[in-house]
Amino acid sequence: MKVEIRAPTLAESVATGTLLGWRKQAGERVVRDETVADVETDKVILEISAPASGTLADVTLAEGAEVKAGQLLAYVETADEVTPEPRPSRPEPSLPEPAAVPHAEPAAAPQPAPEPVAPPAPRPPQGARTERREPMSRLRLRVAERLLAAQREAAILTTFNEVNLAAVNELRQRYQAEFQARHGIKLGYMSFFVRAACLALDAYPLVNARIEGTEVVHPGYKDIGIAVSTPRGLVVPILRDADRLSFAETEQGIAELAARARDGRLGLEELTGGTFSITNGGVFGSLLSTPILNPPQSAILGMHKIQERPVAENGQVVIRPMMYLALSYDHRLIDGRDAVQFLVAVKDALERPERLLLGV
Repeated sequence: MKVEIRAPTLAESVATGTLLGWRKQAGERVVRDETVADVETDKVILEISAPASGTLADVTLAEGAEVKAGQLLAYVETADEVTPEPRPSRPEPSLPEPAAVPHAEPAAAPQPAPEPVAPPAPRPPQGARTERREPMSRLRLRVAERLLAAQREAAILTTFNEVNLAAVNELRQRYQAEFQARHGIKLGYMSFFVRAACLALDAYPLVNARIEGTEVVHPGYKDIGIAVSTPRGLVVPILRDADRLSFAETEQGIAELAARARDGRLGLEELTGGTFSITNGGVFGSLLSTPILNPPQSAILGMHKIQERPVAENGQVVIRPMMYLALSYDHRLIDGRDAVQFLVAVKDALERPERLLLGV
């Protein structure tokens, strides 16, 4: 019998997707729960699994086609139908052997005509000014739409500061081996920044709030979005209840989310509902930038490249590992004073990281 393969239910805000391609072709054998196709939405890539074992048949959509929720994509022909009984074998009738022909020369088998070779595709002349076009992915289109909406609907300002990471570096070097042996993951910078942001959000909760219509929503939790660059574009998976996580849980959670993002395995629930975001352009060498808001959030913290620079300490010029920090915020909700003081609180927590361990 035939079992339908239909597109899954998409998120409420997602009406359609794009069929990225079939992993199996019509006529090929499939196994139940095996991924047979991928559908890209503006947030994630959804894997379409075979509902039964059998043969893929009646594929209705080609690669690149638009897919709606619940739409019929193909069938799986299973082996539940009545199959013909095998025929009883009968002995083949014996045939008389041909008479031997004396001095018969073996006949030469005719040689197949050589297949025509397709001429190579013409190459553009050297120095030609060529162009190549390709459709934007749904994720890239969605990112572009959200960025424009953020600039159009929010009054975005950015304030800057710098942080001395010498104390953080000293802690990381002192405990790195023990931390990695105990938890199986390296102690990175991001867990320090997540904890510092959560402490600053405690002191300035308006930075964790958002505008909905004519109301201000104050979440009683801190779900921190961590920006991740993937081959398909930028995504911001959410680290839930980040203020309740240990350093090890934070590092493990971020590593898992980043891996799932790069593999296109994030679920919709992992990309929605954040209250504040952190982006790190420093991994690409950025020294300074103005991060853009991730709506409907009201603020985002930008990390940058750590660079040794001369700074003044106690009347002396010393070399320290410095990072520029940037906080972009929605001025409709957050005043400049609160934004500046929030960023100073992040700076103070990182320059005295024992506060992060004590929660003060």
